[in-house]
Order: sequence, then C-alpha cells, then structure tokens
Amino acid sequence: MFAHILLVQLVFSSSAVLQDSDSLFNVFTAVSNMSVDWVGYGYATLVASGGVIGYVKAGSVPSLAAGLLFGGLAGFGAYQISNDPNNIWVSLATSGALSAVMGKRFYGSRKFMPAGLMAGASILMVGKLSLALLQKPAES
Repeated sequence: MFAHILLVQLVFSSSAVLQDSDSLFNVFTAVSNMSVDWVGYGYATLVASGGVIGYVKAGSVPSLAAGLLFGGLAGFGAYQISNDPNNIWVSLATSGALSAVMGKRFYGSRKFMPAGLMAGASILMVGKLSLALLQKPAES
C-alpha cells in the first residue's frame, strides 16, 4: 500500500523531483553508485552457514561459534570494503586465518567437506584481496 502511494506521488510530481537537487531521486542515484563487495558478502554467508550446518548435523557448538564469529568478521570486512575499497585488512586477516586453520584441517583429514571447501574458498578470497592490494596506486 505504501509503495503504491509512493509510486503515484512520484508519477504526479516527477517534474518537481527532477528539478530539486536534494530530492529522493538523487539520493538513490548516489547510493546506487557505491561498489558493493558481493563476493565478500557471499563468503561471509558461506562461513556463517557452514558453522550453522556443523551445529545442526553434528551438534558441534565450537563449529557454530567459530562459523558465526568468522562469518561476522568477514561480513564486517565486506561492509568496510563496500564503503572504502582500500580498507581490506579485516577481510584479509579473516580469510587468511581461515585458510590457514581449514587448510591444516584439510591436510590432516583429506576430507573435502567441510575443511577442503572452506580452505579453498578462503584461499580464493585471500587471492582476490591480494590482487586488490597490488592494484592500489602508490601513495606519494
């Protein structure tokens, strides 16, 4: 109902919206130009859901705690990258720590699920962030 009223109001007052520089239309345009770190948010979702699945399937409380902690940190890192593409350090530290821990677990167990999947995803994330770090222009 509210969206319908907003749409009708937008249609009838379109000339006023386009003329006003501080209009709602211009605010949406400015917000849509932000770059969102969709890969980082997807990685955070994968990490957090892995912890929840580990808890549901095996009753592992440490898996749940670690998944939610590292998923939250990865999500916060993706949020920081979305606001400032040069601020990659939280994401890099999170994915680096997970690649080391899960890589060691995969090396010991040789089981792809879950350690191999998480190690692979974390290594890919470290690679993506490292490329972003190398592409930054030098500060002078």
